[in-house]
Order: sequence, then structure tokens, then C-alpha cells
Amino acid sequence: MKYKDYYAILGVPRNADLDQIKKAYRKLAHSYHPDVSKAPDAEERFKEAAEAYATLKDTAKRAAYDELGHPPSGAEFRPPPQWQQDFGQGFTPGDGSFEEMDLADLLAAMGHGAKGRSSHAVPMKGHDYESAVTISLEDAKRGCTVSLNLADAGGERTLQVTIPPGACQDQKLRLRGKGGKGRNGGPDGDIYLHINLAAHAVFRPDHHELYFDLVLAPWEAALGGDIEVPTLEGPVLLTVPPGTRTGRKLRLRGRGLSAGHSDLYAIVRIDIPPTLSVREQELFQEMARVSTYKPRA
Repeated sequence: MKYKDYYAILGVPRNADLDQIKKAYRKLAHSYHPDVSKAPDAEERFKEAAEAYATLKDTAKRAAYDELGHPPSGAEFRPPPQWQQDFGQGFTPGDGSFEEMDLADLLAAMGHGAKGRSSHAVPMKGHDYESAVTISLEDAKRGCTVSLNLADAGGERTLQVTIPPGACQDQKLRLRGKGGKGRNGGPDGDIYLHINLAAHAVFRPDHHELYFDLVLAPWEAALGGDIEVPTLEGPVLLTVPPGTRTGRKLRLRGRGLSAGHSDLYAIVRIDIPPTLSVREQELFQEMARVSTYKPRA
């Protein structure tokens, strides 16, 4: 079935009271009454407004409608399993499934469900919500607190959420009891927070591991030595073994996102000076004469 945003149809906020809903409906009903309006979509707009009002003026139907969440208007959706369990027991309007019903029919049929019991008397868990937050790699490494702005049936609210150290891309945090309010003694819903990591100028995350490109001069790769490299906690010395080739991974243990449990990898890339001095040319020519290395052998 397709989702209809009854609040948007009436032009009221999701926490509107009954008076606001009535005023909005009366205004729309007057504007789009087929006997008054000449607009080509007047009849359809009039029916939509009446349908929205019939649901939102009824406390039980409005509560059930709010439990459906807030998908985009017109989007195909299916009532979640918890909703079907709370409201869908004991009736099969038209002997059809949920998919075969219209949203208005589904809400109108509520009162006939659950073997004649009123649906609002059943303890119901509050609605679960999903949200996302983007944080820096530095914050993911050490942990941080973010402000989460939420809009639900109860209005807008702000939560302070603590993200533990070592968070990674696409990790999902469950905030128990922070979702919609339960009804009739039911538990409050949860919030599922999806973690996104902002792009970084140096490091590339892969789960809890980190990678970066380590550019070496030919002589550094050939001779090896201690090279200063960056980490999220500051620069450290990395020992480059003699004869290091392009593409080699050099590991810095415990320097990944999860301290002590993940690593940082330097991916070697060898570069040459864009221009050579006379002396540098002489040295490379000398090395070409004396070297026995055959790279294409």
C-alpha cells in the first residue's frame, strides 16, 4: 500500500492538537469543496482532507497511524510486524492481506480487530526510530558526545548521545527506551543510530583498521630507515626495512580505530624527484653503471 502523510495533507505539525486539526480541516474543506472550488483536483483534495481528518481526530486511530512511522508520502510500505501484532489480530477486511488494503481502510478496520477488544487497551511498545550521525575519525577513535535532534509524534527533542571509543563505519548503536512512548503500560521504543565516518585527508578506514599512503624516495625504499609517519594520536617513527617495494604494507600495531585491538597500515608508494640536479643525475647514472639488478629479467 502507499503511505499518506495526513499531517502534511492538513498542513499541521505532527504534534498538533485537536483544535489545530479541526481548523485546518475546515479551512481545506471550504477551499476544496466541489461546489465551491473550480480547481481540477478539488474533489481529490477534498477527499484526502476528509480522510486525514477522520484518522487524526480519533485518538486510537491517530496513535496507530503515528506508530507507522514517517516514510515519504506516496512511498510503498508495509506496516511493521509489531504494528500488525498490536492492531491486526482478529480481522481480515475483505478477506484480504495488508498489502491489498488502502491505508484509510486499514485504520478504519482497527476497531473490529483483536476479537472485539478495543485496540487502545492493549499494551503497546513505543515506535522504534532510526537516525544517522557523521563523526570524524578522531572522534571515532577517542569517543565523543553528539547532539541528536529528533522529530516524532511528541514533537521535537534533542538527545545527548555518547559514542564509545572505536566506533566504525556503518556501526549501529541501540539507544534503549529513547524512541516513541509506549502506551497502556507498554515499553518505550528504541532509537537505532547509524554511524558514518567523515572523509579524512590522510587515513582511509576499513572497519576498525586504518590505511594511508606512505610516499618514499627511491633511496629511502632501498636503504630503509626510521621515517616519521602520522597517526590519529600524533606522529611516530616507523622502521622501513631495506629493499621495501611499492605496494608493501607496513603495520603499526594498535594504531587503528579500536585502541589496542586494530592496526594502522602504511601502504608504500615510491616516487622520484620531478627534476634532477646535475649531481643527482650523475649519481643515478653511476648507480645504473654499477648495479646488477635486472627489473625486467
